[in-house]
Amino acid sequence: MTMRPIRIIGDPVLRTPAAPVTSFDADLRALVADLMDTLLGAPGRAGVAAPQIGVSAQVFVYDADGHRGHLINPTLELGDDRQDDDEGCLSIPGLYFPTPRAMRATARGMDQHGQPLTITGTGFLARALQHETDHLAGRLYVDTLRGETRRRALREVRAGHYAPRSG
Repeated sequence: MTMRPIRIIGDPVLRTPAAPVTSFDADLRALVADLMDTLLGAPGRAGVAAPQIGVSAQVFVYDADGHRGHLINPTLELGDDRQDDDEGCLSIPGLYFPTPRAMRATARGMDQHGQPLTITGTGFLARALQHETDHLAGRLYVDTLRGETRRRALREVRAGHYAPRSG
């Protein structure tokens, strides 16, 4: 089991769009395995994206609503219905804010062997797919917040009120 350290807000890799995956080889399969090990070892988790462990690659793993897997080079199709539940992030540990997301999401990409893969989810799984795809574009969930919620979140982050991990 290889758990990798999670990068924390302020690390430039979290704000840089990840590179598309072009080689579906043993290195990619090792990255997917490390991401899953990291996810399963993290508290209160729904997914981990490659940039969160310092790797610029469009890869994420998820474990939400009884669905577990990975997706490479994803694109998203979002439904019109909305949800506004609390959301957190391993890269901003300890902070949670009501975050607007689509209630339904379909993510299309590839598996670790280069085969087409489609994942459709509602509720928490849809939220996780959107959250992890955002990571691959260099976005954090606090970027989706609006109004007073956004101002409060950014104040908390600037003040360092998240719970930084050691290691």
